[in-house]
Amino acid sequence: MPGRHQERLSEVLAGASHWPVGTVAVGARDPSGVLATFGPLERPFRLASISKVISAYATLIAVEEGVVSLTDPVGQDGCTLEHLLAHAGGYGFEGEDPVGRPGARRIYSNTGYELLAQHVEVRAEMPFSQYVHEAVCLPLGLGATDVTGSPAKGFISTLAELLVVAAELQRPTLLSAATWDRATTPAFAELSGIVPGVGRFVPCPWGLGPELRGDKQPHWTGTTNSSRTFGHFGGSGTFVWVDPAAELAVVALTDREFGEWALEVWPPLSDAALAAHAAPSGSSGSAGSNGGAP
Repeated sequence: MPGRHQERLSEVLAGASHWPVGTVAVGARDPSGVLATFGPLERPFRLASISKVISAYATLIAVEEGVVSLTDPVGQDGCTLEHLLAHAGGYGFEGEDPVGRPGARRIYSNTGYELLAQHVEVRAEMPFSQYVHEAVCLPLGLGATDVTGSPAKGFISTLAELLVVAAELQRPTLLSAATWDRATTPAFAELSGIVPGVGRFVPCPWGLGPELRGDKQPHWTGTTNSSRTFGHFGGSGTFVWVDPAAELAVVALTDREFGEWALEVWPPLSDAALAAHAAPSGSSGSAGSNGGAP
């Protein structure tokens, strides 16, 4: 029998049925396991920029294996692998030519992730997709996750398998705790920048792959997410966040492109999920069963 926490979270996640999307799949987990889900577990969704978190994770494994180093020069003069992981390499959203100096601004960049993937390919002497498959997918049992697309935005996965990825982000087994702590701590912490579709922030904290919530307001996570929250959202209407303070992770996958609708429904669902997870186990009240309903 599910406990009250699971029942409350199930009610919260079911609120995603009111989202203005065709299909939605959402899930929540803590370090003990999956707590609740709503929607299809095995339907594949385009992850869009959540792909960057998986690509970054594989790249950090390559760092620990000695295949590459964070200080490796990649791209324009003065740019390193670390700069590219943290969107500080001076490359624009798309396009091969730099638009700024390394370390000057936080410029969100698909190009940077294409460049870092090419660097890993050369050093590992194998396609980046193969490296990701062998370093991340195989050991985590991600048989339905397709990593053959762009390392910046082209991966495909399911709710069931993204919840496995969320478990790894909560309690790394493929990376050392020290490496993951570094990856979820602000890199080039003083940099300002724009979170696409959300706003400009001074500073705009980012880790080595995951976006860090910090004090950003407004934000695509909940208003009650801790400043330690990290994760990513995708332009395909997807997100994953992990709040270490609350020991909760939430994943959402949809089939509608990101837009204002997402900023209207994602934060309320996140807040309701956090409240449900934090509520005393004996509480009988609902924790916002319409979480995220417009």
